Amino acid sequence: MAKIASFEWDAKKNDANQKKHLISFEEAQYAFSDSKRIIAKDLEHSNSEARFYCIGKIAENIVTVRFTYRNYKIRIIGAGYWRKGKQLYEKENKL
Repeated sequence: MAKIASFEWDAKKNDANQKKHLISFEEAQYAFSDSKRIIAKDLEHSNSEARFYCIGKIAENIVTVRFTYRNYKIRIIGAGYWRKGKQLYEKENKL
């Protein structure tokens, strides 16, 4: 049986993200459920731990979620409706 992913995030960062990008981390975690999602390494934002992007569709929107793995959990760091992520998703999925 496959293990279901476990998510975590900082509550203050989630509040700030909702105000700035109009998406909560609770909603952003659904990008990981998209069978056509793209996972890419984030080469710009951290020297101390590996960080990644998950670009996936939630309803009719394409969301980019920045995350890392900590203690066997997916820790969401940021999320938004970013143009670069949408363009990559559409290109990779030939939309």
